[in-house]
Amino acid sequence: MAALTTNRLTTFYGDAPARRTVAMKGGVRIFKGAQVAIDSSGFARPAGLSAAGGVRVVGVASAEYDNTAGADGAMKCELTVGVFKFLNHGADLVTAASVGADCFVVDDQTVALTNGAATRYVCGKVQSVDADGVRVFIA
Repeated sequence: MAALTTNRLTTFYGDAPARRTVAMKGGVRIFKGAQVAIDSSGFARPAGLSAAGGVRVVGVASAEYDNTAGADGAMKCELTVGVFKFLNHGADLVTAASVGADCFVVDDQTVALTNGAATRYVCGKVQSVDADGVRVFIA
């Protein structure tokens, strides 16, 4: 899979999503429906491999946010937490045996079974696995 290049309708499962607001990293664009991580300084960025700077997934973007011309903290983004369905990485599939365990970020819309030799950080807890994706709880 590849990181998002446009907004995505990320299906939410549950009654009422909870929301939080986080200051954004400078020079980044976050698409609606993307997994959002914070970096070691606490700024939001699109989730991706550890080398991209993220350390922990904190929610899914409620809208599109473009801070490509701004500095760290110049803009805030609203995130939703709860259970969402993401794409399953074909080469490192999350399976039904993973329910209740952590899954790991590949990019801002894809999760994998393993941490990829410590190149991926935790996305959240696997809730279920379907033919078209993985339901993940992000707190």
